[in-house]
Amino acid sequence: MLKILLGVSRINFLTLTLACMLLALAFSLYQGAVLQWLDLVLVLMVALPAHISVNAFNEYFDFRSGLDFLTTKTPFSGGSGTLVAHPQQAKLTLFLAWLSLSIVMVAGLILISRYGWPLLWIGLPGVLIIYTYTQYINRSPLVCLVAPGIGFGLLMTLGAIWVLQQSLVAGAWLLAVIVSLLVSNLLLLNQFPDVTADRQVGRRNYPILLGLEPCAIIFSILHLVALGLLLLGVSLAWLPNHALVALLSAGVLIKLIPGVIRQHSNRHALTSYLGLNVFFIHLYLLLLSAGLFWAAW
Repeated sequence: MLKILLGVSRINFLTLTLACMLLALAFSLYQGAVLQWLDLVLVLMVALPAHISVNAFNEYFDFRSGLDFLTTKTPFSGGSGTLVAHPQQAKLTLFLAWLSLSIVMVAGLILISRYGWPLLWIGLPGVLIIYTYTQYINRSPLVCLVAPGIGFGLLMTLGAIWVLQQSLVAGAWLLAVIVSLLVSNLLLLNQFPDVTADRQVGRRNYPILLGLEPCAIIFSILHLVALGLLLLGVSLAWLPNHALVALLSAGVLIKLIPGVIRQHSNRHALTSYLGLNVFFIHLYLLLLSAGLFWAAW
């Protein structure tokens, strides 16, 4: 059973949530916040179960729709394949999704009791995205593009900073937008190998609507904008000069962007770039966190 739960949770993808939380912690300490361990634990109790819940709902609904039987799985797209191999565990997966979402709501209510009802502006949209992402959001191209980024950036990362720092300054919003761009781009590229299967079950995303070549250009622009925002933040003194260490990650784009543009339609060749994209996003966030910790200490 544990293997099933870990599979439908996509446990190996939860590092993205941890990277976002590390960034929120680093920025809060840079701003002079005093770490409250209870708040940090509660923030993690919202963030990690939220990611697990959206993954489990995605596994369940993609299994029910038949999509998982149509996709060619890669290590980064096409689902975990857990329910294809163990279809009898579908109800367990749905239970995990609802249980995780319940933990999110309980931990969120505790935070609201500590810091006030305005946190609902983050909590309610987050719960809505978790449940509707697979069934509804994937049928609207623009919402499908921005929803993952909003979830991880403008809700999860910004919300964590709000709790840890108890205020939101310009730099916090800028970091949230950077995370939003990176995560939306992560999901955008992961849609490339699944275009044919996604179209068969009625999904409507930009790779389906516009084609892979234009989306490869959009992908490239979003990553470059995410780097450009860092330069903007430092130039406006919203972020410290130390944060420029994150520009070291730009070296990965020298291989990633041309590779995606060149191999956008070659599923086999594209797989390595899916992995490189995951590496770039994690590296950017970790280096940015390191720069903020450096500035704080």
